[in-house]
Amino acid sequence: MTEKFIPIRDQRLSATTLSIPEHLSSPTGYVQDDLGRPLHDLRISVTDRCNFRCVYCMPKEIFDKNYSFLPQPALLNFEEITRIAKIFIAHGVNKIRLTGGEPLLRKNIERLVEMLASLPTLSGKPLDLTLTTNGSLLARKAKDLKDAGLSRVTVSLDALDDTTFRRMNDVDFAVSDVLEGIDAAAAAGLAPIKVNMVVKAGVNDQEIVPMARYFKNTPHILRFIEYMDVGASNAWKMDEVLASADVLHRLQAAGMSLRNVDANYTGETAERWQHADGSGEIGLISSVTQAFCQDCSRARLSTEGKLYTCLFASHGHDLRALLRHPDQHSDLAIANVIASIWTGRTDRYSELRSALSNDLLQKSKKIEMSYIGG
Repeated sequence: MTEKFIPIRDQRLSATTLSIPEHLSSPTGYVQDDLGRPLHDLRISVTDRCNFRCVYCMPKEIFDKNYSFLPQPALLNFEEITRIAKIFIAHGVNKIRLTGGEPLLRKNIERLVEMLASLPTLSGKPLDLTLTTNGSLLARKAKDLKDAGLSRVTVSLDALDDTTFRRMNDVDFAVSDVLEGIDAAAAAGLAPIKVNMVVKAGVNDQEIVPMARYFKNTPHILRFIEYMDVGASNAWKMDEVLASADVLHRLQAAGMSLRNVDANYTGETAERWQHADGSGEIGLISSVTQAFCQDCSRARLSTEGKLYTCLFASHGHDLRALLRHPDQHSDLAIANVIASIWTGRTDRYSELRSALSNDLLQKSKKIEMSYIGG
Protein backbone atom coordinates (compact mmCIF):
# COMPACT_ATOMS: atom_id res chain seq x y z
CA MET A 1 0.00 0.00 0.00
CA THR A 2 1.29 3.47 -0.89
CA GLU A 3 2.37 5.51 2.13
CA LYS A 4 0.10 8.47 2.83
CA PHE A 5 1.51 11.97 2.87
CA ILE A 6 2.48 13.29 6.28
CA PRO A 7 -0.16 15.59 7.87
CA ILE A 8 1.03 19.15 8.50
CA ARG A 9 -1.60 20.84 10.62
CA ASP A 10 0.29 20.53 13.93
CA GLN A 11 3.37 22.27 12.55
CA ARG A 12 1.33 25.22 11.33
CA LEU A 13 0.07 25.77 14.86
CA SER A 14 3.52 25.52 16.46
CA ALA A 15 5.02 28.80 17.66
CA THR A 16 7.30 30.18 20.34
CA THR A 17 5.70 32.44 22.96
CA LEU A 18 7.44 35.80 23.06
CA SER A 19 8.11 38.27 25.84
CA ILE A 20 9.25 41.89 25.81
CA PRO A 21 12.90 42.45 26.90
CA GLU A 22 13.30 44.35 30.14
CA HIS A 23 15.62 46.95 28.60
CA LEU A 24 14.67 48.46 25.27
CA SER A 25 17.07 49.90 22.68
CA SER A 26 16.24 51.91 19.59
CA PRO A 27 16.93 50.12 16.26
CA THR A 28 20.20 51.17 14.65
CA GLY A 29 19.31 50.12 11.11
CA TYR A 30 21.55 47.10 11.30
CA VAL A 31 21.19 43.79 13.09
CA GLN A 32 23.06 40.56 12.44
CA ASP A 33 22.51 36.99 13.52
CA ASP A 34 24.79 34.61 15.43
CA LEU A 35 26.65 33.78 12.19
CA GLY A 36 27.15 37.42 11.19
CA ARG A 37 24.34 37.58 8.62
CA PRO A 38 22.44 40.91 8.41
CA LEU A 39 18.68 41.27 8.09
CA HIS A 40 17.91 42.79 4.69
CA ASP A 41 14.91 40.96 3.24
CA LEU A 42 11.40 40.25 4.50
CA ARG A 43 9.03 37.84 2.79
CA ILE A 44 5.40 38.22 3.78
CA SER A 45 2.83 35.53 3.11
CA VAL A 46 -0.56 37.21 2.67
CA THR A 47 -2.62 34.02 2.27
CA ASP A 48 -2.20 30.29 2.77
CA ARG A 49 -4.65 29.60 -0.08
CA CYS A 50 -3.78 28.84 -3.68
CA ASN A 51 -5.78 28.02 -6.79
CA PHE A 52 -3.09 25.60 -8.01
CA ARG A 53 -2.31 22.19 -6.52
CA CYS A 54 1.27 21.83 -7.67
CA VAL A 55 2.62 18.38 -6.94
CA TYR A 56 5.76 19.71 -5.24
CA CYS A 57 4.00 22.29 -3.06
CA MET A 58 0.27 21.72 -2.38
CA PRO A 59 -0.56 18.17 -3.51
CA LYS A 60 -4.25 17.31 -3.62
CA GLU A 61 -3.71 14.36 -1.29
CA ILE A 62 -3.28 16.89 1.53
CA PHE A 63 -4.83 20.13 0.29
CA ASP A 64 -8.21 18.69 -0.70
CA LYS A 65 -11.72 20.09 -0.21
CA ASN A 66 -11.59 19.09 3.47
CA TYR A 67 -8.36 20.91 4.26
CA SER A 68 -8.81 23.65 6.87
CA PHE A 69 -7.20 26.86 5.74
CA LEU A 70 -6.68 29.68 8.21
CA PRO A 71 -9.90 31.56 9.06
CA GLN A 72 -10.06 35.22 8.06
CA PRO A 73 -9.85 36.62 11.64
CA ALA A 74 -6.56 34.77 12.14
CA LEU A 75 -4.88 36.56 9.24
CA LEU A 76 -2.92 39.74 9.79
CA ASN A 77 -4.88 42.67 8.42
CA PHE A 78 -3.21 45.20 6.14
CA GLU A 79 -2.58 47.68 8.95
CA GLU A 80 -0.86 44.99 11.02
CA ILE A 81 1.27 43.88 8.07
CA THR A 82 2.30 47.44 7.35
CA ARG A 83 3.16 48.06 11.00
CA ILE A 84 5.37 44.97 11.13
CA ALA A 85 7.02 45.91 7.83
CA LYS A 86 7.84 49.39 9.18
CA ILE A 87 9.52 47.83 12.21
CA PHE A 88 11.59 45.51 10.02
CA ILE A 89 12.66 48.46 7.87
CA ALA A 90 13.98 50.12 11.03
CA HIS A 91 16.31 47.11 11.37
CA GLY A 92 17.69 47.55 7.85
CA VAL A 93 15.23 45.70 5.62
CA ASN A 94 15.11 47.29 2.18
CA LYS A 95 13.33 44.58 0.21
CA ILE A 96 9.91 43.08 0.83
CA ARG A 97 8.41 40.24 -1.20
CA LEU A 98 4.72 39.36 -1.00
CA THR A 99 4.06 35.64 -1.29
CA GLY A 100 1.47 33.00 -0.42
CA GLY A 101 -0.09 30.61 -1.24
CA GLU A 102 -1.09 32.71 -4.21
CA PRO A 103 -0.92 36.34 -3.05
CA LEU A 104 -3.23 37.65 -5.76
CA LEU A 105 -6.06 35.70 -4.11
CA ARG A 106 -5.91 38.09 -1.15
CA LYS A 107 -8.79 40.51 -1.50
CA ASN A 108 -7.74 44.11 -2.20
CA ILE A 109 -4.06 43.16 -2.38
CA GLU A 110 -3.46 46.38 -4.33
CA ARG A 111 -4.34 48.35 -1.20
CA LEU A 112 -1.66 46.54 0.79
CA VAL A 113 0.88 47.21 -1.96
CA GLU A 114 0.01 50.91 -1.80
CA MET A 115 0.43 50.97 1.98
CA LEU A 116 3.79 49.20 1.89
CA ALA A 117 5.10 51.24 -1.04
CA SER A 118 4.60 54.42 1.01
CA LEU A 119 7.03 53.28 3.72
CA PRO A 120 10.37 55.14 3.63
CA THR A 121 13.59 53.14 3.84
CA LEU A 122 16.55 54.21 5.96
CA SER A 123 18.53 55.10 2.82
CA GLY A 124 15.75 57.29 1.50
CA LYS A 125 15.42 55.11 -1.61
CA PRO A 126 12.06 53.55 -2.49
CA LEU A 127 11.35 50.18 -0.93
CA ASP A 128 12.10 47.28 -3.28
CA LEU A 129 8.60 45.82 -3.21
CA THR A 130 8.07 42.62 -5.19
CA LEU A 131 5.55 39.80 -5.47
CA THR A 132 5.71 36.13 -6.45
CA THR A 133 2.71 34.70 -8.29
CA ASN A 134 1.64 31.68 -10.29
CA GLY A 135 0.42 34.13 -12.93
CA SER A 136 -3.17 32.94 -13.03
CA LEU A 137 -4.63 36.34 -12.08
CA LEU A 138 -1.78 38.52 -13.26
CA ALA A 139 -3.24 39.61 -16.59
CA ARG A 140 -6.17 41.35 -14.89
CA LYS A 141 -4.20 42.76 -11.94
CA ALA A 142 -0.80 43.80 -13.35
CA LYS A 143 -1.61 47.44 -14.13
CA ASP A 144 -3.34 48.04 -10.79
CA LEU A 145 -0.41 46.51 -8.93
CA LYS A 146 2.05 48.75 -10.75
CA ASP A 147 -0.11 51.82 -10.15
CA ALA A 148 -0.21 50.92 -6.43
CA GLY A 149 3.58 50.92 -6.22
CA LEU A 150 4.72 47.36 -6.86
CA SER A 151 8.25 47.27 -8.26
CA ARG A 152 8.28 43.95 -10.12
CA VAL A 153 7.01 40.38 -10.13
CA THR A 154 8.36 36.86 -10.17
CA VAL A 155 6.19 34.33 -12.01
CA SER A 156 6.28 30.57 -11.43
CA LEU A 157 6.17 28.53 -14.65
CA ASP A 158 7.32 24.91 -14.59
CA ALA A 159 6.84 23.96 -18.25
CA LEU A 160 5.96 25.29 -21.68
CA ASP A 161 4.40 22.04 -22.79
CA ASP A 162 0.74 22.39 -21.90
CA THR A 163 0.22 18.76 -20.95
CA THR A 164 3.20 18.78 -18.60
CA PHE A 165 2.19 22.09 -17.06
CA ARG A 166 -1.42 21.03 -16.48
CA ARG A 167 -0.18 17.83 -14.86
CA MET A 168 2.11 19.78 -12.54
CA ASN A 169 -0.40 22.43 -11.45
CA ASP A 170 -3.04 19.67 -11.19
CA VAL A 171 -5.98 22.04 -11.80
CA ASP A 172 -5.88 21.95 -15.61
CA PHE A 173 -4.59 25.54 -15.90
CA ALA A 174 -3.16 26.41 -19.32
CA VAL A 175 0.35 27.69 -20.06
CA SER A 176 -1.07 30.33 -22.38
CA ASP A 177 -2.83 32.07 -19.49
CA VAL A 178 0.41 32.38 -17.52
CA LEU A 179 2.22 33.73 -20.59
CA GLU A 180 -0.59 36.27 -20.99
CA GLY A 181 0.01 37.36 -17.40
CA ILE A 182 3.74 37.75 -18.04
CA ASP A 183 3.01 39.91 -21.09
CA ALA A 184 0.60 42.05 -19.07
CA ALA A 185 3.17 42.52 -16.30
CA ALA A 186 5.79 43.56 -18.85
CA ALA A 187 3.38 46.03 -20.45
CA ALA A 188 2.63 47.51 -17.01
CA GLY A 189 6.33 48.01 -16.27
CA LEU A 190 6.71 45.36 -13.54
CA ALA A 191 10.22 44.58 -14.67
CA PRO A 192 12.63 42.92 -14.76
CA ILE A 193 10.33 39.91 -14.60
CA LYS A 194 11.82 36.73 -13.20
CA VAL A 195 10.36 33.40 -14.31
CA ASN A 196 10.95 30.54 -11.89
CA MET A 197 10.97 26.91 -13.02
CA VAL A 198 11.21 24.24 -10.31
CA VAL A 199 12.96 21.28 -11.93
CA LYS A 200 11.87 17.84 -10.77
CA ALA A 201 13.81 14.98 -12.33
CA GLY A 202 11.64 12.67 -14.40
CA VAL A 203 8.69 15.06 -14.28
CA ASN A 204 9.52 18.26 -16.15
CA ASP A 205 13.27 18.22 -16.77
CA GLN A 206 12.62 17.72 -20.50
CA GLU A 207 11.33 21.32 -20.49
CA ILE A 208 14.68 22.90 -19.52
CA VAL A 209 15.90 23.60 -23.06
CA PRO A 210 12.49 24.65 -24.49
CA MET A 211 12.06 27.12 -21.62
CA ALA A 212 15.52 28.57 -22.17
CA ARG A 213 14.93 28.95 -25.90
CA TYR A 214 11.54 30.59 -25.35
CA PHE A 215 12.81 33.27 -22.96
CA LYS A 216 16.04 33.92 -24.91
CA ASN A 217 15.88 37.30 -26.65
CA THR A 218 13.45 38.62 -24.03
CA PRO A 219 14.15 40.95 -21.08
CA HIS A 220 12.82 38.30 -18.67
CA ILE A 221 15.20 36.34 -16.42
CA LEU A 222 14.55 32.59 -16.43
CA ARG A 223 15.66 30.84 -13.24
CA PHE A 224 15.95 27.08 -12.76
CA ILE A 225 15.38 25.99 -9.14
CA GLU A 226 16.46 22.68 -7.68
CA TYR A 227 13.52 20.74 -6.26
CA MET A 228 13.66 21.31 -2.48
CA ASP A 229 12.56 19.39 0.61
CA VAL A 230 10.34 22.16 1.96
CA GLY A 231 7.73 20.87 4.41
CA ALA A 232 6.57 17.27 4.47
CA SER A 233 3.63 17.02 2.09
CA ASN A 234 5.58 16.54 -1.15
CA ALA A 235 7.37 13.31 -0.08
CA TRP A 236 10.68 14.74 -1.31
CA LYS A 237 13.53 12.41 -2.30
CA MET A 238 17.09 13.32 -3.23
CA ASP A 239 16.98 11.28 -6.42
CA GLU A 240 14.26 13.62 -7.74
CA VAL A 241 16.67 16.56 -7.62
CA LEU A 242 18.37 17.56 -10.85
CA ALA A 243 21.49 19.48 -9.89
CA SER A 244 22.01 22.95 -11.35
CA ALA A 245 25.30 21.71 -12.80
CA ASP A 246 23.32 19.21 -14.86
CA VAL A 247 20.89 21.92 -15.96
CA LEU A 248 23.81 24.01 -17.17
CA HIS A 249 25.29 21.02 -18.98
CA ARG A 250 21.99 20.40 -20.81
CA LEU A 251 21.80 24.03 -21.92
CA GLN A 252 25.36 23.99 -23.19
CA ALA A 253 24.83 20.65 -24.93
CA ALA A 254 21.88 22.24 -26.73
CA GLY A 255 24.26 24.81 -28.21
CA MET A 256 23.79 27.69 -25.79
CA SER A 257 26.93 29.66 -25.10
CA LEU A 258 26.70 31.00 -21.54
CA ARG A 259 29.09 33.03 -19.42
CA ASN A 260 29.03 33.40 -15.66
CA VAL A 261 28.53 36.95 -14.34
CA ASP A 262 28.85 38.52 -10.91
CA ALA A 263 25.98 38.58 -8.43
CA ASN A 264 23.97 41.79 -8.20
CA TYR A 265 24.38 41.84 -4.41
CA THR A 266 25.68 39.77 -1.51
CA GLY A 267 23.25 36.98 -0.68
CA GLU A 268 21.64 36.74 -4.13
CA THR A 269 20.22 33.23 -4.36
CA ALA A 270 20.69 32.70 -8.09
CA GLU A 271 24.02 32.13 -9.81
CA ARG A 272 23.83 34.37 -12.87
CA TRP A 273 24.60 33.29 -16.43
CA GLN A 274 24.23 35.39 -19.58
CA HIS A 275 23.98 34.33 -23.18
CA ALA A 276 27.32 35.21 -24.78
CA ASP A 277 25.54 37.08 -27.58
CA GLY A 278 23.79 39.32 -25.04
CA SER A 279 20.35 37.84 -25.71
CA GLY A 280 19.27 37.28 -22.13
CA GLU A 281 20.04 35.98 -18.65
CA ILE A 282 19.53 32.67 -16.90
CA GLY A 283 19.73 32.00 -13.16
CA LEU A 284 20.54 28.76 -11.35
CA ILE A 285 19.27 28.38 -7.79
CA SER A 286 21.14 25.48 -6.18
CA SER A 287 19.64 25.38 -2.70
CA VAL A 288 20.21 21.61 -2.44
CA THR A 289 23.59 20.97 -4.08
CA GLN A 290 25.28 24.32 -3.35
CA ALA A 291 23.74 25.72 -0.18
CA PHE A 292 23.89 29.50 0.25
CA CYS A 293 23.03 29.63 3.96
CA GLN A 294 26.16 31.65 4.76
CA ASP A 295 24.76 34.73 3.02
CA CYS A 296 21.05 34.33 3.81
CA SER A 297 19.55 37.65 4.93
CA ARG A 298 15.85 36.69 4.69
CA ALA A 299 13.16 36.61 7.36
CA ARG A 300 9.68 35.25 6.68
CA LEU A 301 6.33 36.35 8.09
CA SER A 302 3.46 33.88 7.86
CA THR A 303 -0.11 34.78 6.97
CA GLU A 304 -1.16 34.99 10.61
CA GLY A 305 1.94 36.73 11.89
CA LYS A 306 4.51 34.11 12.84
CA LEU A 307 8.14 35.01 12.17
CA TYR A 308 10.33 32.30 10.65
CA THR A 309 14.08 32.70 10.29
CA CYS A 310 14.53 29.92 7.73
CA LEU A 311 12.54 28.42 4.86
CA PHE A 312 13.11 25.02 6.46
CA ALA A 313 12.13 26.03 10.00
CA SER A 314 10.00 23.80 12.20
CA HIS A 315 8.47 26.54 14.35
CA GLY A 316 7.79 30.27 14.27
CA HIS A 317 7.67 33.19 16.68
CA ASP A 318 4.20 34.62 17.28
CA LEU A 319 4.37 38.34 16.50
CA ARG A 320 0.61 38.57 16.09
CA ALA A 321 0.22 37.91 19.82
CA LEU A 322 2.30 41.03 20.47
CA LEU A 323 0.40 43.12 17.93
CA ARG A 324 -2.95 42.21 19.46
CA HIS A 325 -1.86 42.10 23.10
CA PRO A 326 -4.16 44.01 25.48
CA ASP A 327 -1.12 45.91 26.77
CA GLN A 328 -0.79 47.49 23.31
CA HIS A 329 2.95 46.95 22.93
CA SER A 330 4.85 49.77 21.25
CA ASP A 331 6.76 49.51 17.99
CA LEU A 332 9.94 49.86 20.02
CA ALA A 333 9.04 46.88 22.18
CA ILE A 334 8.24 44.71 19.16
CA ALA A 335 11.43 45.89 17.42
CA ASN A 336 13.45 44.65 20.39
CA VAL A 337 11.73 41.26 20.25
CA ILE A 338 12.53 40.93 16.55
CA ALA A 339 16.13 41.95 17.16
CA SER A 340 16.51 39.33 19.89
CA ILE A 341 15.12 36.64 17.58
CA TRP A 342 17.42 37.57 14.72
CA THR A 343 20.57 37.93 16.81
CA GLY A 344 20.02 34.41 18.12
CA ARG A 345 19.50 32.94 14.63
CA THR A 346 21.76 30.00 13.77
CA ASP A 347 19.82 28.41 10.87
CA ARG A 348 21.82 26.64 8.16
CA TYR A 349 19.66 23.67 7.27
CA SER A 350 20.72 23.42 3.63
CA GLU A 351 24.38 23.18 4.62
CA LEU A 352 23.56 20.32 6.99
CA ARG A 353 21.13 18.47 4.69
CA SER A 354 23.75 16.19 3.13
CA ALA A 355 24.49 14.69 6.54
CA LEU A 356 20.88 13.52 6.96
CA SER A 357 19.50 10.28 5.57
CA ASN A 358 16.46 10.23 3.29
CA ASP A 359 14.51 8.67 6.15
CA LEU A 360 15.37 11.50 8.53
CA LEU A 361 14.61 14.09 5.86
CA GLN A 362 11.18 12.55 5.33
CA LYS A 363 10.44 12.61 9.07
CA SER A 364 11.70 16.14 9.75
CA LYS A 365 8.91 18.49 10.81
CA LYS A 366 9.48 21.49 8.57
CA ILE A 367 6.84 24.09 7.86
CA GLU A 368 5.16 24.00 4.42
CA MET A 369 6.23 26.34 1.60
CA SER A 370 2.59 27.13 0.84
CA TYR A 371 2.31 28.52 4.36
CA ILE A 372 5.31 30.88 4.45
CA GLY A 373 6.16 31.29 0.76
CA GLY A 374 9.27 30.38 -1.18
